[in-house]
Amino acid sequence: MTALRPERDAADFAAAIEQLADPLSDPLPQGAAGGPAPAAEFRPREAPVPPPPAYEQQQYAQAAHGTGYGAPGLYQPQAPGTWQPAPAPAPAPPPAPESWGRAEPLPDGGRVVRRSGGQAETAVLPAVDPGSEPQPAPGGRAARRRAAAATPEPTGAAAAAPTAAATTAAEPDALPGGRAARRKAAQEATRRGGRRTARPEPPDAAEAPETAATGRTAATGRTRLEARRAARAARESPAVIVSRIVGELFITFGVLMLLFVTYQLWYTNILAHQQAGGAAKSLEKQWDGNTGASRDPGTFSPGQGFAIMYIPKLDVKAPIAEGTSKTKVLDKGMIGHYSGTQETAMPWDKQGNFALAAHRNTHGEPFRYINKLVKGDKVVVETASEYYTYEITSTLPSTPPSNTSVLRPIPVGSGFTKAGRYITLTTCTPEFTSTNRLIVWGKMVDERPRSKGKPDALLG
Repeated sequence: MTALRPERDAADFAAAIEQLADPLSDPLPQGAAGGPAPAAEFRPREAPVPPPPAYEQQQYAQAAHGTGYGAPGLYQPQAPGTWQPAPAPAPAPPPAPESWGRAEPLPDGGRVVRRSGGQAETAVLPAVDPGSEPQPAPGGRAARRRAAAATPEPTGAAAAAPTAAATTAAEPDALPGGRAARRKAAQEATRRGGRRTARPEPPDAAEAPETAATGRTAATGRTRLEARRAARAARESPAVIVSRIVGELFITFGVLMLLFVTYQLWYTNILAHQQAGGAAKSLEKQWDGNTGASRDPGTFSPGQGFAIMYIPKLDVKAPIAEGTSKTKVLDKGMIGHYSGTQETAMPWDKQGNFALAAHRNTHGEPFRYINKLVKGDKVVVETASEYYTYEITSTLPSTPPSNTSVLRPIPVGSGFTKAGRYITLTTCTPEFTSTNRLIVWGKMVDERPRSKGKPDALLG
């Protein structure tokens, strides 16, 4: 407890002593026996008024000089060590600094700026919606400072990039009108620029009348006529459709032709070799079980095999069948014997021309390389009982298909002048066509029974 200050009046001290005489009004504690305590123990004094904190004293001093909050003279210093509130005088506006002035609105929407020097400078500014301007936070400057200090500062990407709301609030409206007008202007600029930056927002209820009045859809920003024109431009023209169909047909035709060529040049050879090989093996098996004499000409049915031809130089082994039918003989990879209206001799005949035909390309192509045969090359024909060996003598590179004189008993153009036992090989030329015929002739030089084994031409 602090001692009584000497500046208190003696009258006040006496009045306080008199009040202690009444035990009912004595606020001091009682004695041990329930009675009043000894007078020496009671030292009444008035509780001093504690001074305000240092920051409040500073605020009061600023208020007294017109620079803090509150009216000047609100608190006046009293006797040393005490502070008592003083009557508040009429508030006076603080003097404005030289660096800023206070704007007063004018009736016509402008503003006047008054300087502190006493001179007024008037500047007509555009009217601003009070609702669009940021309002100060409630409370005094100290409350706003504490609220700002309590707000956490953004970190990372949030601190580097300003938000869209802050950017929008900082920039003034570039276009007159409401939000709908600005949005439509942005959509129109985006459409003309050819690149859409963001999806347009759906119109609000307040914007619906304006959208309906302009006739533009909220999704694309176009009128119905513009939308129809854009759809018509995006639609393919008949010429484009026709060209696409023609192109697809050409592609399909090309694929089919490729498949057909593959079938003709590759797959038909595989099938013909299988069929010809089966026919040759069937003949050999038949001959091994029947060693009878050769049959007379004309006793074979069309397509029936009766002999096997060997061309050692070309590594050819193919069965010989009766007739030159394309489907029954030639397409099966076999060699056909001219018969019927173009009847020719058999190998076992004493004289005559044994004429044969076969494919040069596709379907086994047994006569593919007969153009490489030269004079002296051997051709062997095996029958049920004999081996007949022929020697090549001459070649006719090309002749029309109508020249049947090459099939006569003494072939025309072969160089033979008298009757004998000859062989004639015919095939198409040039390759992969049937325009002309290639002819190869030969004469018999050896006849050997099968019981004596193979001839020298097959052994070599």
